[in-house]
Amino acid sequence: MSTALQLPHPAPDLPLEQVPTPCYVVDLGFLDKNLDVLADVQARSGAKILLALKGFAMWSVFDRIAKVLPGITASAPDEAQLGREHFGGEVHVCSPAYSESDLRTLLPLCDHIVFNSLSQWRRFAPTVRAHGERAGHPPGKRIELGLRINPEHSEVEVPLYDPCGPRSRLGVRRAELEGVELHDLDGLHFHSLCELGSDALQRTLAAVESEFAAFIPGRKWVNFGGGHHITRPDYDRELLVRLVTDFRERWKTEVYLEPGEAIALGTGVLVASVLDVLHNEVDIAILDASATCHMPDVLEMPYRPRIVGAGDPGEKPHLWRLGGPSCLAGDVIGDYSFDRPLRVGDKLVFMDMAHYTMVKNTTFNGVRLPSIATYDPSTRSVIVVRRFGYEDYASRLS
Repeated sequence: MSTALQLPHPAPDLPLEQVPTPCYVVDLGFLDKNLDVLADVQARSGAKILLALKGFAMWSVFDRIAKVLPGITASAPDEAQLGREHFGGEVHVCSPAYSESDLRTLLPLCDHIVFNSLSQWRRFAPTVRAHGERAGHPPGKRIELGLRINPEHSEVEVPLYDPCGPRSRLGVRRAELEGVELHDLDGLHFHSLCELGSDALQRTLAAVESEFAAFIPGRKWVNFGGGHHITRPDYDRELLVRLVTDFRERWKTEVYLEPGEAIALGTGVLVASVLDVLHNEVDIAILDASATCHMPDVLEMPYRPRIVGAGDPGEKPHLWRLGGPSCLAGDVIGDYSFDRPLRVGDKLVFMDMAHYTMVKNTTFNGVRLPSIATYDPSTRSVIVVRRFGYEDYASRLS
């Protein structure tokens, strides 16, 4: 998530009185707008765009997304099962490593399995092929095998999110492929972006084709991975369409893109309430929403989420530090300015909180997870699709 994004405000007329707090609210109107953009890119480029569940896995809206996107991509068996049961379509999986039990679980679920190393490919490819034969898959319908490559070309500035940085554990480097026969491989996969534009993809593609040109011919597909901010207002979609079209024509292969964030970008908010106010050199508000529990990228990335009606420090007359309800001293969302002092019971609306929140949040300290809701702008109705309670905390422990 990025502070540089100036996205439109989802649910501009959201009836806050209908929203319990804390609560993630996804605006179905904004979700549909993103899907329209992705449908247009697919139609004009010929690419297949998959929903990466690591970024957005709100399965109550999968039926909406599945009308546009052909499938999902997963990183673990549970994600793959969620995709198979609630999304349908193609199920792809790419993981740094699989255990034997992982693979047994994945075989009946997946259409594509991508291996992160030559050793995993050599170890498990025969098992995958044998499964297809035993299951009686018709020709062309067997599980397809892919290999993740590392172009060793970095575009991501934050090392935590750079899969192509020095000593990366992700993907096979060109030097490792010297003398390796890849005839049994259906596709190649690379992932090198995070919240970036098509210009970054253009430079990455140049590196991929420079280093791996010998291994592209004969492949059924090449997966360009995720991190493409396709639905961002300033994203150059014309360049993306041109890059994909040219690549498909040049190499006579299909292309996959697998963004997670782009599907949900700008579609959701997190609504929180002020529980208490205090003063320690600065005015402090304790919220029922937590940085560490409910929006972990605030601490990991780090980044400063925007709040509807709030400004930067000094922009408005009243400065407040916003903190969460956990006991972690650093559970601080940030400093914001407001037009008036905050009061107990005030509701704050945090922007762009659909992606990498629900999939990463925790029950640390026994703090309950936010409810999950949808907002339909055509009817101005909020529907709470999930509430969390004690059992959700207790059931993950023993």
